[in-house]
Amino acid sequence: MTAGNAALALSMGDPAGVGPDLSLVAWRDRDKHRLPAFFLLGDPDILGARARVLKLDIPLVETTPERAASDFAHALPVLPVKVEAQVQAGEPDTANSGAVIEAIRCAVELTMAGRARAVVTNPISKSVLYGAGFEFPGHTEYLAHLAGEALGRTITPIMLLAGPELRVAPVTIHIPLADVPGALTTKAIVEAARIMAHDLSLRFGIDRPRIAISGLNPHAGEDGALGTEDGTIIAPAIAELRASGIDASGPLSADTMFHAEARASYDAALCMYHDQALIPAKTLGFHDSVNATLGLPFVRTSPDHGTAFSLAGTGTARPDSLIAALRLASTMADAESQRTSSAA
Repeated sequence: MTAGNAALALSMGDPAGVGPDLSLVAWRDRDKHRLPAFFLLGDPDILGARARVLKLDIPLVETTPERAASDFAHALPVLPVKVEAQVQAGEPDTANSGAVIEAIRCAVELTMAGRARAVVTNPISKSVLYGAGFEFPGHTEYLAHLAGEALGRTITPIMLLAGPELRVAPVTIHIPLADVPGALTTKAIVEAARIMAHDLSLRFGIDRPRIAISGLNPHAGEDGALGTEDGTIIAPAIAELRASGIDASGPLSADTMFHAEARASYDAALCMYHDQALIPAKTLGFHDSVNATLGLPFVRTSPDHGTAFSLAGTGTARPDSLIAALRLASTMADAESQRTSSAA
């Protein structure tokens, strides 16, 4: 089986969170949403127990990546990854962190081997994983580590939030706000924008992406009156990008670049720090935005929300973002396959 007709690999996320709930409901509603085939890397016993709690009559079948696409029509295909401790919805346990990490690692391995089309990840709890010795700031950095190990080179991941009305990425991600000015460099901005332009073309089918780049300070520094980074770090990056043929604009004042008229002028926005990017993304598309990691040698998407432990097992968690993540992963994988085939 080749990646083109393989199923998507969906990791279980934290088994005490809403990942099992959303996965079950997504499979139940697969025809309604015309979902691509996927298989879940997780514990069949946990899924069965959660289905009973939610009063969902969902057939489960233990599968292989090669059988998953055909199994998907009549049952939720599960590639077993057993947890260590009893799972109670809403009550995370660090003892299960090994299984959470293994599900992610296996999904990446299968996708890089062409046995799955793309990686889709259910939400994890970073604090729970940290308690078990997890050394990475989050999903994004761990995925880059796995890819780098496999390829023998450093991978720079870019976290893109993609929704119906906005695509936006931050240059710096999981660091304190006080550390952002010191972490920003012209080189980092140029690299992030180049990765964005490459993946927007390869995996989103945009031939010449228009990238709007925000400033760091209020009013993009107000000509230095409100901070110098916009002129000394960000503006030179934009000049370098333009000189290399990338359609980059800015630095733009972040408070005026996300209204409808402004969004119509670009294909994606690049912001300087986490909340500057994620606040507009989640405001405009809280339930249907998707976290897509750019810069990886495989397609990866994820819901843009967390584990929502308080909703696990209640039947109230909305599956919209996971459904959108599954659909976007399939669309991105198809676009890459088509672009690669036409270039061959």
